[in-house]
Formats: sequence, C-alpha cells, structure tokens
Amino acid sequence: QVRGLCGTYNWDRQDEFTTPAGDVETSVAAFANAYQAAGDCPALAPVPLEPCDAFAGRRELAEAACAVLRGPAFQ
Repeated sequence: QVRGLCGTYNWDRQDEFTTPAGDVETSVAAFANAYQAAGDCPALAPVPLEPCDAFAGRRELAEAACAVLRGPAFQ
C-alpha cells in the first residue's frame, strides 16, 4: 500500500517507478518529474549530470577517494 518516490516496498523491482497516474516510468528523471508539486520547479534533465563538470572544485578530492578503489586492495 506504499507508493511514491520511495518505491512500493513489494519486492517487485519492475514497479518501483510507478507515477501518481499509475504509469511505470523507465527513467529516473521522468519518474521524479511526475512527482513535481509545483509547476515552477525546473524539470530534471533526462541525462544525469556529469559530477566532475557540476562540481569541478571537488574533482581532486573525488579522484583521491576513488584511487583507493583502484588500488591493490581491490584488484
């Protein structure tokens, strides 16, 4: 009986993106846009933002953190 941005909690991954109209979206952006409460909110773009472009000042920190995953412990 749960439905919304947090999913349906029925262990069926096929219907997790059910909109208020009852449609099942295939993309995250379309699903989130279906739940917009105000028309003046900008719609999400269909393609996710490139994190390094959106947060250029944090690129070095992210690369250092990811270096751990590329290190010998995870090879």
